[in-house]
Amino acid sequence: MNNNKTFQDALVRLEDVLQHIRLVDDVRERLSHPKLSLTASIPVRMDDGSLRVFTGYRVQYDDTRGPTKGGIRYHPHVDLDEVTSLSFWMTIKCAVVGLPYGGAKGGVEVNAKELSRMELERLSRGYVRAVADILGPERDIPAPDMYTNATVMGWMCDEYAQIVRRQEPAVITGKPVHLCGSLGREAATGRGAVYALEEWARRRGLVPSETTVAVQGFGNAGYHFARLADRAGFRIVAIGDSQGAIHAAQGLNPDSVMEHKRNRSELRAFYCDASVCEEIPYDRLTHAELLELDVDVLVPAALENQIDAGNAARVRARQILEVANGPVTSEADRILRERGIPVLPDVLCNAGGVIVSYFEWVQNRNGYYWEEEEVNARLKTIMDREAAACFDLAEARSVSPRTAAYLRAMERISGAITARGTREYFNHGPQA
Repeated sequence: MNNNKTFQDALVRLEDVLQHIRLVDDVRERLSHPKLSLTASIPVRMDDGSLRVFTGYRVQYDDTRGPTKGGIRYHPHVDLDEVTSLSFWMTIKCAVVGLPYGGAKGGVEVNAKELSRMELERLSRGYVRAVADILGPERDIPAPDMYTNATVMGWMCDEYAQIVRRQEPAVITGKPVHLCGSLGREAATGRGAVYALEEWARRRGLVPSETTVAVQGFGNAGYHFARLADRAGFRIVAIGDSQGAIHAAQGLNPDSVMEHKRNRSELRAFYCDASVCEEIPYDRLTHAELLELDVDVLVPAALENQIDAGNAARVRARQILEVANGPVTSEADRILRERGIPVLPDVLCNAGGVIVSYFEWVQNRNGYYWEEEEVNARLKTIMDREAAACFDLAEARSVSPRTAAYLRAMERISGAITARGTREYFNHGPQA
């Protein structure tokens, strides 16, 4: 535990927004506390016969606008503070893009890389048994997050079905396609971020082929963002993962880099033409050096709190696009704002994943499934609309894109809370 540092920093963003909007006390009070927090011990029989007990969490932050929605991550540093922060951001994110959801998040404190596949399955099923009482298609719908994937979601959905003794595919999203998952879900987070970047570039007069991009984090979201941004014409000049980073001024091919990472477990720079690949000159960088590269767009796509008060003054990117959740602290936000570096916020830019998770939930409940082209088109419609609205609001109110996104979310959340009655209504309002 880290004394709620991340969660308290997340609430600073809420206080910043309240300077630009008047909310009734009920809304402020409701959004300052999670609705439900669950900590569970998960016993797992390991392959060698020993028993290990892992700690798991599930936080449902707010369900005013609908059932709660949020991923499950496996990471050694997962704790209740982190999960609470992520559930708060999910509440804001779902409201920013207009989904009929509240926010939730889950996690297990574990290094998933150290587990065998059978141990991972036992852990995943054990997690569902621990939290099943608070899950449901109309209550709380998990999805994949860091170091979980479609296979893990398939195990979890199957375990839930065994517990309730019926098939409930809508209880979890991000499942394998053959287990009622949605086409387009795997790349959705990265794809949505590219749509947001394209809208921003159009407004700023950025020419994609002349716009350099550095991506910190090369997991699912970071890889698909880099791949799709490259296809959209942007020049990906740096890529980093947990082992380090590479930089090539002439540009990198994200697909070739990922292929080498999968085969050799390291990042290398290749240019591929048809079936012929050759290594190109590149520099090796540290994580700190990647974050401080002189590029047009810096894309933190790994963990939270990567840009803080200690390194924000050394950031040289002209703009930052958050694909990770909470990669820029509130203090770093202030420093970057003073330096004139706009930050395109996570609660807008990485919403593609939850949008397509919503599509999957809708398809599961209807029993009717869409082609991938329809999924991507619907995703683009929502991202284009909400990104344009946030950027328009930022310009009209002379506030940062993050503040504009929060203002848009607050309008929707506040409307839902006040519609149920507030102190002002009950003490002074007219009769219904």
